[in-house]
Amino acid sequence: MLIEMKDITHIYELEEPVTALKDINLTIDSGEFIGLVGHTGSGKSTLAQLLNGLIEPSEGTVYYNGQDIFAESYNLKDVREKVGLVFQYPEHQLFEETVADDIAFGPKNLGLDEEEINKRVQRSLDLVGLDYEEYKDRSPFNLSGGQQRRVAIAGVLALEPEVLILDEPSAALDPTGRRKLLSLLEDLHQNMGLTIILITHRMEQVARLASRVVVMDNGRIALDGPPERVFQNQEYLQELSLDLPALTMILNRLNERGLDVRKDIFTLEEARDEIMTALSRRTVDKEKGLC
Repeated sequence: MLIEMKDITHIYELEEPVTALKDINLTIDSGEFIGLVGHTGSGKSTLAQLLNGLIEPSEGTVYYNGQDIFAESYNLKDVREKVGLVFQYPEHQLFEETVADDIAFGPKNLGLDEEEINKRVQRSLDLVGLDYEEYKDRSPFNLSGGQQRRVAIAGVLALEPEVLILDEPSAALDPTGRRKLLSLLEDLHQNMGLTIILITHRMEQVARLASRVVVMDNGRIALDGPPERVFQNQEYLQELSLDLPALTMILNRLNERGLDVRKDIFTLEEARDEIMTALSRRTVDKEKGLC
């Protein structure tokens, strides 16, 4: 077990106290790709900031590799190096004059030498698909939204984290930018072995990438399991203002109309093959007089 959240409650002490999380118990294993979903205000972002140690819970604690990250003897800097957080709006994390300086900020704070810092900057830009020579001296604020998102991710990757948390990373991106970003996350998970937690309201992204879905509702974990099991709760998800992936809805509708197709399919290619197979099977059955 890589991360454990135990008996977590978090209350924002405002004029009227707001309970953001209540009785959260969650374990995350190394190498998982988790889709964290829920309506606005359900507690997703608060949970993510607790994992990174940015905020401290009102009750309970978080363990990283078996260590209580909020214990007095624990250096929170350690967990922030290993659990990288990319905020929803990359401009909140970009502040240096050049792309290279921005990505180098974290490694410099680790006390690394110049040679190692440069290696990490180049490697991180390469990982996110940006050419080092082309982008290193450019201002991050003159980049497109998709490029800014990649630079923000590169800045986190330069710390060589074990966990990457992304809060609505595709927000405000066009369809092409979203596809490229999702392909990047898929590559980071499969080829680097990163544990990834993707906060999103786009269920298609969860269906495509996540091996596990955690659904939040009013500060509690409402559902937790593989996508095919979570998406069976169609009516409940709709009550939470969450839509099923479009492909799942189509397969459900086909089943309702009598076509026997699997509903635990999340790619167009698999869905096409499954529908063609079901149609062929129906044709054979008709010829045999079975339907």
